[in-house]
Amino acid sequence: MKKIFFFLLMVFSTFLSANTKGGCELSQIGAVEVYWTAYKTAAKVGVQGSFDSVEYTPAAKSGENFRSILVGSKVAIDTATINSKHKQRDETLYRFFFDIMSDKDIEAKIVDIKADKRVKNAPRTGVVTIEIEMNGVKKTAPMKYSFSEGVFEAKGVIDILDFSANRALSSINKACFDLHEGKTWSDVAISFKMKIEAKLCNTK
Repeated sequence: MKKIFFFLLMVFSTFLSANTKGGCELSQIGAVEVYWTAYKTAAKVGVQGSFDSVEYTPAAKSGENFRSILVGSKVAIDTATINSKHKQRDETLYRFFFDIMSDKDIEAKIVDIKADKRVKNAPRTGVVTIEIEMNGVKKTAPMKYSFSEGVFEAKGVIDILDFSANRALSSINKACFDLHEGKTWSDVAISFKMKIEAKLCNTK
């Protein structure tokens, strides 16, 4: 009788555990794309681009929620692969900006994520906090994210001067003085995008 009781207890516990978990599984698939928008001239004209080499190290291959698969994830960006779809501009940006810095690569890590209140039939939204290391300086930056149709995208703004990059900013401003009409802005819009596969998850 005791054996039957313990058997039924184990079956019930397993059933309860499976239903509590809900079977939801999220996994990041494919490459992570990193984009930037810098600004020039007094009219603050935007110049957009990306990086061709972004090495992504996930916190976990899969998990039940965004926190479990994203917090702790890292990227290493090779700034020599900057791509604004203009070869001469890319060479100038690297030579007179990134190559002036103490570290030629940029590293970033997701350190926190907080979801907004869910709205039915609307994309999931919230704030993801990124720790960025550039020019030997670490700073955190909040980025607003959205998740819709399998795409997780986050957008934010950083100030180059927060990373002690005064010399690099002055260098690129001097090199592009005429093109930038004497004004290169220190704030840069940043974003990243990745595909996340959701199995048995209510993502709406």
